[in-house]
Amino acid sequence: MAQDAADVARLASAARTLTELDAAVSVCRACERLVQWREQVAAAPRASFAGQPYWGRPVPSFGDPDATALIVGLAPAAHGANRTGRMFTGDRSGDWLYQALHALGRASRPTSTHAGDGLELDDLRITALAHCAPPANKPTTQESATCGQWLDRELALMEPRLRAVLCLGSLAWNATLAAARRIGWDVPRPKPRFGHEAVATLLRRDGRPLRLIGCYHVSQQNTFTGVLTREMLLSALGKLWTSET
Repeated sequence: MAQDAADVARLASAARTLTELDAAVSVCRACERLVQWREQVAAAPRASFAGQPYWGRPVPSFGDPDATALIVGLAPAAHGANRTGRMFTGDRSGDWLYQALHALGRASRPTSTHAGDGLELDDLRITALAHCAPPANKPTTQESATCGQWLDRELALMEPRLRAVLCLGSLAWNATLAAARRIGWDVPRPKPRFGHEAVATLLRRDGRPLRLIGCYHVSQQNTFTGVLTREMLLSALGKLWTSET
């Protein structure tokens, strides 16, 4: 079990498969503030979820272990994935994301309500730059750096098959670029700028290209105000499986 950043580095590097990595992530206690918050939320459920068990732990990544596409989000929602134990499950952001993925034929269901609902992803895995729900949805710089070591290993393990990564929001975009540099991928300089449907080409360690795609986050702040529409989301997600720029 990881108790600090050094433990995260050691356990992440020791993971030989995505299954091993997910198991290590799910019991991490490296960031004291996040541990206290996620457990506090789980002990005092929102009224609409009263009586439901809360996961209250780090949320591991989810999806196809042989995927060629990866989505990187920000962090679990306090009463969403922190409750259900699965990325983007049980909240409005997940409703938007999984409806779009179902429309594209990449999710077996258009809804995602709990971890046992039978949802499966095709050629896609979903992760986040932080695996614990942070207060105010804002992990600190140190928390992001600590958790980023899990992302480093995830990218490294997926590297042989991975062809495209879509980042939900600028924080996920910057975290993915930083992780790519740390594991030895070639990242353009100056650093590619985030934007909706922005595309950057990274080079993996063997020289093969990988496409990094930007997408506005599926937060209610964006979807309720029209900053992100369903058509915009479908268009950005579709770029994960095409060579179009």
